[in-house]
Amino acid sequence: MDALEPFRCAGPSQEPEPLEYLRGAGDRAYDIQLEVLLQSESMADPAVIATSNFRYLYWNVCQQLAHHTVTGCNVRPGDLMASGTISGPEPHQRGSMLELTWRGSEPLELADGSTRKFLADGDTVIMSGWGERDGIRVGFGEVRGKLLPARPMEF
Repeated sequence: MDALEPFRCAGPSQEPEPLEYLRGAGDRAYDIQLEVLLQSESMADPAVIATSNFRYLYWNVCQQLAHHTVTGCNVRPGDLMASGTISGPEPHQRGSMLELTWRGSEPLELADGSTRKFLADGDTVIMSGWGERDGIRVGFGEVRGKLLPARPMEF
């Protein structure tokens, strides 16, 4: 968390105001750039399909942790917490294929000439994030996954 301190910023306003145990003073969001690329099997290189920013996360990490543990759920050092979809205010900042294609009514056009309403078998999705300010850059690497065809169930 110390490495993220230079990227601390205000998050979105929350209306209605959260319950008391989820309220907190000060900036609780982080200015972290997020990028999603898609590569079909016929594309030589992946193409950016969405960009967003972690600062658009409606429930900040402190609120998520408090909500997760308020009913007694155990959290231990090293546990990973997932934020969920992070969508920004602009169409290119939508955080999922369902949102990016507006439920399939606005297909994405890919560099190889194909379109996507939803992911297809063989597509590779690559996500990365980084904070950058005043000559300081903190990167989080990338995560990538390839959508494989469904296998028939064996009984």
